[in-house]
Amino acid sequence: MSNRITVGLDGSGAAGAAADWSAREAELRGADLELVRAEDWAQYGPFTAPLPEPRHQWAEDLLTRERLLREHGTLTVSTREIQGAAETALASVAAGADMLVLGSRGLGSVSGFLVGSTGSATIPETETPVVLVRSIDGADRPASHASGSGPVVLGVDLHSDCDRLLAFACEEADLRACPLVVVHGWSPPPILSYAPALDPGVRAEIADGLAATLRELLSPWEEKYPRLAVDARTVIGQPAIQILDAAAGAALVVVGRRIRRPALGTRIGPITHAVMHHALSPVAVVAHD
Repeated sequence: MSNRITVGLDGSGAAGAAADWSAREAELRGADLELVRAEDWAQYGPFTAPLPEPRHQWAEDLLTRERLLREHGTLTVSTREIQGAAETALASVAAGADMLVLGSRGLGSVSGFLVGSTGSATIPETETPVVLVRSIDGADRPASHASGSGPVVLGVDLHSDCDRLLAFACEEADLRACPLVVVHGWSPPPILSYAPALDPGVRAEIADGLAATLRELLSPWEEKYPRLAVDARTVIGQPAIQILDAAAGAALVVVGRRIRRPALGTRIGPITHAVMHHALSPVAVVAHD
């Protein structure tokens, strides 16, 4: 990695919120900040917002290098304009970065947040972690919890390789000196719904086994980060709902995306998709095997 954070700006207020969040993240990491404007950012896909004209004003209006330097005087901030389809161009410039940050605008408490066609298309194109930063009604200000207070919340699937997610989430929580909440949501086997009296202890036995597996998974990371306070939760219920419940007031929510080679089938799973669109806090999507 190049110790660099790349933020993609598209002319929206949400992108301005993403730039502010990225500057704070770069300070935490001691990283450089790169502001990228995609010349061919999609304007006509579904749910995209109108972009301001003329395009040559984007750099002045939204790549606010001078303001970020003034507010974060220790940062090294650079700007770049890229050509081509935004999703592939952003993935290309993010290849050597620690993370790629994109904006996401609010649609209301029920509808959630609008990731947009470019964000949804960019995430499967890169193995670099992608962070979606929320804004309020598309304004140039972050949603209420984007300032960095609260824990880091990580959603895990105990049947998947979690090393990349744990490495990212532990580092983020350690940098912030905040707790790490690790959530695994699960549902009892269907047979228990049809014959709940068959073995009253089966559900408790499954729950105990999952809790032990999660503790074993976390043990080496707790040794690596001895200052980190870890809250491990195995809870009954739909995983996305359990992650969103735990994420209320979080500084950052971390979820995974399975890398598919070749890229056939769904490339962003339903749990990650739900969290992306409904978590109020910034959401990091981390690719894993």
